[in-house]
Amino acid sequence: MQTEIIIAGFGGQGVLLAGTLIAQAAIEQNLHTTWFPSYGAEMRGGTANSTIVVSNDEIGSPLAFNPNALIALNEPSLDKFMPRVVDSAVIIANSSIVSQGKEYRVKPYFVPVTDIADKEIKNMKTANLVAVGALIKAIEVRQYYVSVNEKGLTIESVLSACEKAFASKPQLIEINKKAIKVGYDFIK
Repeated sequence: MQTEIIIAGFGGQGVLLAGTLIAQAAIEQNLHTTWFPSYGAEMRGGTANSTIVVSNDEIGSPLAFNPNALIALNEPSLDKFMPRVVDSAVIIANSSIVSQGKEYRVKPYFVPVTDIADKEIKNMKTANLVAVGALIKAIEVRQYYVSVNEKGLTIESVLSACEKAFASKPQLIEINKKAIKVGYDFIK
């Protein structure tokens, strides 16, 4: 089984870090993975996205033409990538920024990741990892992603990847792990 994930938002929202973290989590589970970043010339404030492909077989292309998972940290990203997702896609939309009043072809999980990062974690920079935690749980709930062990990416592998990603800044490990857990627990 192959899962294609797109994470998109404004530059500065941690889109590339979130993609790196998911790719590292896949590696921790001995899955094949690719990570393909894309960002505008403006970087901070411009648009950015990461494409992550995870599979139990070799991956032929790092591109996701019809992704089956999407994290949209802002409305322009949701509008841009929604037409490309498959009908059974798992979508996390940042309801702190994204309008819930629209009619969407695929119903997103609306998660107020920016508000959670601000009010519960007390660090706005963790909104991306709140979204990653929510995505992992939403995939589990939908039982969509099936890997070698029939379980898919696990919260344990994502938390372990977080430790590696912040190894050079150990003071940031616990707050980022907390953000992942809070996002994970938000989805019921």
